[in-house]
Amino acid sequence: MEFDLENPLTSSQDLHSHAVASLFQAENHHMPSIDYCGILDSVDCDVSFRRQAISSILQMSSSFDPFLSYLAINYLDRFLSRSEMPSEKPWILRLLAVSCVSLAAKMKKTEFSLADFQGEGGFIFDSETIMRMEILVLGALKWRMRSVTPFSFISFFISLFKLKDPPLLEALKARVIEIILKSQKEIKLLQFKPSIIAASTLLYACHELFPLQFPCFMTAISNCPYVNKENMLCCYSAVREMEIKEFDSLYGVVSSSSSPVNVLDRHCLSSESEKSHTMGAESDVKRRKISVFL
Repeated sequence: MEFDLENPLTSSQDLHSHAVASLFQAENHHMPSIDYCGILDSVDCDVSFRRQAISSILQMSSSFDPFLSYLAINYLDRFLSRSEMPSEKPWILRLLAVSCVSLAAKMKKTEFSLADFQGEGGFIFDSETIMRMEILVLGALKWRMRSVTPFSFISFFISLFKLKDPPLLEALKARVIEIILKSQKEIKLLQFKPSIIAASTLLYACHELFPLQFPCFMTAISNCPYVNKENMLCCYSAVREMEIKEFDSLYGVVSSSSSPVNVLDRHCLSSESEKSHTMGAESDVKRRKISVFL
């Protein structure tokens, strides 16, 4: 069976056949090396190189399908985890980013020209140079371009639930996809298998959208024989931390002194103070008027 990044399980019958087992078995071959996450945590220059490369990939592929950039970053991480790059040469970073985007576009059968990715200014590479870099990337990937990603497992895990309402299913899928796309930047999540990331993001989205049914969803996924519950809970915590961090960056950290309750308390106290001040002022005016008539 050929793997499709977005929907490798093409029919409901496939969801409970040997295809599911082969999908879980194959995912290990489409991940960065085991020690990649640890290396990024310990070496600042490697983290910086990866961050800049991801930024370049997102910029180059901004006008294309977001799954294309996800696939390109998947290639990038798998390559970096198995190859040493001279990070002191900035042109190498750009060449690698262009090559990963080019490979992803070819894999997705997206029409493009190298000019679409390279833009204006900066380093411009000819097709031969890019092709040589692509071959290096493919060698590190062992020519496994049809990556098994978290998207590959969404349909399977959703099939474990008892959601029958199409609008609810669509809303759930959309939220899961949104979280997965963001999760690729998070270094902590690189240590987890694609299936674990899919299960964790699905649970997080379920908790947001269907909090009352969350225990049922948790039980359904926890009982899945392909899922390591301990790893899933660790990944779920990492996803939750990522979402909280994003919320804080967008809206600012809500300190204990600025909690919603305290804000309302201060507002009420302020209103009462203003009301008392106004009533006091009105009383003073009345007293002055009375004294005049006396």
